[in-house]
Amino acid sequence: MREIDEPDEAELSVSAPKTWATGAPAVAHALRYALGQTSPKRTALTLLGINQAKGFDCPGCAWPEPAPGERHRNEYCENGAKHISDEATTRRVTAEFFRRHSVDELSRKSDYWLNQQGRLTEPMVLREGATHYEPIGWDEALDLLAGELRGLDHPDEALFYTSGRLANEPAFLLQLFARAFGTNNLPDCSNMCHESSGSALNETLGIGKGSVSLDDLYDSDLVFVVGQNPGTNHPRMLSALEETKRRGGHVVAVNPLPEAGLLRFKHPQKARGIIGRGTDIADQFLQIRPGGDLALFQALNLLLLEAEDKEPGTVLDREFIEGHTAGFDAFAEHLRATVSWDEVLEATGLSREQIEEVHERVLASRSVIVCWAMGLTQHKHGVPTIREVVNFLLLRGNIGRPGAGVCPVRGHSNVQGDRTMGIWERMPQPFLDRLGAEFRFTAPTRHGLDSVDSIRAMLDGRAKLFVGVAGNFVRATPDSDATERALRNCRLTAHISTKLNRSHAVCGRTALILPTLGRSDRDVQAGGEQFMTVEDSMSEVHATRGRLAPASAHLLSEVSILTRLARRVLGSEPDIPWEDFEADYDLVRDRIARVVDGFQDFNERVRHPGGFRLPNPVNERVFRTPAGKAVFTANDFTMLQAPEGHLVLQTLRSHDQWNTIPYAMDDRYRGIKGGRRVVLVNAADLADLGHDDGDLVDLVSVWTDGSERRAPDFRVVAYPTPRGSAASYYPETNVLVPLDSVADISNTPTSKSVIIRLERR
Repeated sequence: MREIDEPDEAELSVSAPKTWATGAPAVAHALRYALGQTSPKRTALTLLGINQAKGFDCPGCAWPEPAPGERHRNEYCENGAKHISDEATTRRVTAEFFRRHSVDELSRKSDYWLNQQGRLTEPMVLREGATHYEPIGWDEALDLLAGELRGLDHPDEALFYTSGRLANEPAFLLQLFARAFGTNNLPDCSNMCHESSGSALNETLGIGKGSVSLDDLYDSDLVFVVGQNPGTNHPRMLSALEETKRRGGHVVAVNPLPEAGLLRFKHPQKARGIIGRGTDIADQFLQIRPGGDLALFQALNLLLLEAEDKEPGTVLDREFIEGHTAGFDAFAEHLRATVSWDEVLEATGLSREQIEEVHERVLASRSVIVCWAMGLTQHKHGVPTIREVVNFLLLRGNIGRPGAGVCPVRGHSNVQGDRTMGIWERMPQPFLDRLGAEFRFTAPTRHGLDSVDSIRAMLDGRAKLFVGVAGNFVRATPDSDATERALRNCRLTAHISTKLNRSHAVCGRTALILPTLGRSDRDVQAGGEQFMTVEDSMSEVHATRGRLAPASAHLLSEVSILTRLARRVLGSEPDIPWEDFEADYDLVRDRIARVVDGFQDFNERVRHPGGFRLPNPVNERVFRTPAGKAVFTANDFTMLQAPEGHLVLQTLRSHDQWNTIPYAMDDRYRGIKGGRRVVLVNAADLADLGHDDGDLVDLVSVWTDGSERRAPDFRVVAYPTPRGSAASYYPETNVLVPLDSVADISNTPTSKSVIIRLERR
């Protein structure tokens, strides 16, 4: 099969950004991509099965599906169609491919090129001192990995990383294996994205998940969409927001960039979305400066306090505050004493009139939801920002009732489910106690390493073996140079993957590629055809069943790989029925039901069409905090300031991208075609800095310790960003974020607040 050519960034062109999203062009782009990857028949099988009650869950975002009877026959978005077509591709990466390409050559290829080569087909090994991967049998590969694990001086020298592509059953088995082995080193992709959400919500509400359902979103009077771009990252959210508008609700968008989907949405499954104008989504758009969200919500909270002062008993929900919350007086006193309107306006870049208009919308709304994503979490003050969002909702009782609540929007299919299953380096002791009691061993209690601390541990030799289960660790993490040095410092790196990515070319002294089934592949074990389960952003758990013949006869499921590895490493101590688990996933679910809260009668309930929703105590106004109540917090004001001649850079995805992998070199909604090494800057800032639209520059990040990092060869694009800010795509800009630049409390990389200067080439 002909290999895909590397893209030529010299062909980059720029046009005006779009003012609406989706419609017929999205359908055409999705079909064109799908038919470029596979046959019309295979395309139909995948697209008609995705997100259906008897089909398979989209391996893309974690946005929930409507109830089974309310789903469209084509219940997917443009990016979901591309994602599943990318997995269902008929392109193959064989042993011959690895004979043609050395690891050094692969390490110089783009993320786009690596992904476009196709599905991995058989286990491969890079032996110490070798230049090329070569085939290896499954038994030998697993024996090699097991031998290295058993040869470690301590279990904490091993790291077990996963991304949200992993379903519930293999996620539960992975954490069981790691803990039976003796370590809590379970870093995952949540550490890089929504860890700040979990930290803030656990502290204030007692559970690190969102509290709303799709019905809540439909019936809300006012929905805030803050620091996220649904049109690119989870486009089916636009359908839900359209329903909010249809029922009389309103939407406020808060974002540094004007995102096409939040301006106007043309629903591709409805006539008005094909031939009509579509739906205006945002009733008000606040073009906020990066990191200014904390100041915005503090200002809104102060306005609510002052409105209550003027008309006591008419603004705040006093009954809720007095009966269900703690810390209100300290919060209110702190806010009144510290909020300065001059600072708020400088931090946000907004006018007081704009903020007061939002305030009037809040007063007119009985129910309010705040949705957010990385634009809030990936700042040093990400946790205080989300705590302030919770304060905002608590003031008017917008927690634990219909049409109201918190809605962190997860960006990867089962990332929330993985955390529920125990993929966390700091799982609560009750979970560890239940796990140990169920399988008759003592689970380790010492907290493990998250993703950032795992990189540090590999760099200094404390961690010596890395196992990646799904994902692309090298490109998902900050400080690219440090991350690559860290992995190359390992004795062995092993990746359980469906497709080729850069992590396979950044190797320990020995490296393994262990190819696995995809979400859309049929999974047949000794006990017959199997299904797995996932949990979406709104705590709905449902089945996922692959339909396609596997990409190769040499693939194993993730369950098979993990259980066979566990048998080799642990033997019969503790006595865990790994072989039975591999044969019949129902047996895994039976154990999950006895260990994980909310999964009683798991096998029975998940077989109902659409599955079931996990209970959330917040919706019963039960708050499992130390205070036994929801907690108001006092958060110090923070403002991002770039020195003269510098800008605040946020890293983001292009439209044709899923997580670290671009499907094309375009960003259709932002008017970028044929390239990714661009930096979007306000035209007035370019003039002040002495640059012209189209200049070639290096991006140089500067840090308080005096260090600098450089990303070379970027094209400057004049774009409607807030003054003093810039935007550029990751993972190309991950190199600019040092390992030590992390959010307080959550340790999340600060990828949305990078201070840079532009240096002309």
